[in-house]
Amino acid sequence: MSTHTEKPAREPIDLDDPELTRFDVVQEGLRRDDIEIVHYEPQFVAGSKAERRTTRLVASFFLLTGLAATAFLVVYIWWPWQYEPGHGGDKLYTPLLGLTLGVALLGIGFGILTWGKKLLPKEVAIQDRHEGEVDSEGRKITGQTMLFVADELGVKRRPLLGISLLAGLAPVGAVAAAPLVGGLIKQPHENNQMFTTGFKPAEGGGRIRLVREDGRPVRPADISAGGQITVFPGIEHGVSNKHADSVTLLIHLRESDAVEAREANERVGHRDYMWGNYAAYSKICTHAGCPASLYEQQTNRLLCPCHQSQFLITDNARPIFGPASRRLPQLPIEVDDEGFFVAKSDYTETVGPDFWERP
Repeated sequence: MSTHTEKPAREPIDLDDPELTRFDVVQEGLRRDDIEIVHYEPQFVAGSKAERRTTRLVASFFLLTGLAATAFLVVYIWWPWQYEPGHGGDKLYTPLLGLTLGVALLGIGFGILTWGKKLLPKEVAIQDRHEGEVDSEGRKITGQTMLFVADELGVKRRPLLGISLLAGLAPVGAVAAAPLVGGLIKQPHENNQMFTTGFKPAEGGGRIRLVREDGRPVRPADISAGGQITVFPGIEHGVSNKHADSVTLLIHLRESDAVEAREANERVGHRDYMWGNYAAYSKICTHAGCPASLYEQQTNRLLCPCHQSQFLITDNARPIFGPASRRLPQLPIEVDDEGFFVAKSDYTETVGPDFWERP
């Protein structure tokens, strides 16, 4: 014998009854969806001191968010950010951005958590699973339920919450837009610092030699066919982090591969970038700036170990695998009167990951 007992049938109420409150409509919708409210209890008496105190606490979190986000914008736009030797304000630029953004996000999180835990009513409800199409009355119930939830948030009854929420989130929205709009307000590449490396010709047009890590210049005979070597600009501090964007891979291609590489160069207007069978490419991956240094002689592929991007050297270092979407920039090279490799000019494309996808 089954012990299950059917619930007594109940006539639905008229949702168009003008005497119904919004909560009455919500309750009717719950009954039609077989939802039973086990417990429903406001946490504060409306207008009580405890409610006002908690409201001020939530508002303070949102206002803290607004202040921190505004401070982020001030630092982002006006704080000195270009690197200068010594102990200047530029050393605090990135830490201040992280601190202000972190405080802003914490303010949002604590504000929402406190609002949900302390101000919203405590409710426990149980619903039977069922299926069925939603009719016009069901849509009306859903709309009224959403409005009731908005009422329960208490923004109308507690205007301080709405004001503080707006004051806090508006600067956060500006923070999200700042990196995109910032380039329109202030030139992020002033003085072409992103277009200049240590291979920029010296004053008077003197060309920069390609040197090893110990500063010795490189001759063609130093690299066997199919081999490669990492080179740096032969200037003061050329092998230091001051010129970390200048690290270059000098490759001696085999004869057949060099012919293919020269043909590829001509297709993109780099006819004179190679010297003989030698080609030089930036060692900085155009995806995330990792060192692309794993060279496969048999396939002429240069691999980046960080995210597995692969570049085909015989086709202008075009990316053929992995997340990188831009080829490695090529350094124009030749040999000077003393038989050492020199850069004919600086790189003609931006080295590493930058802003190439933006117009």
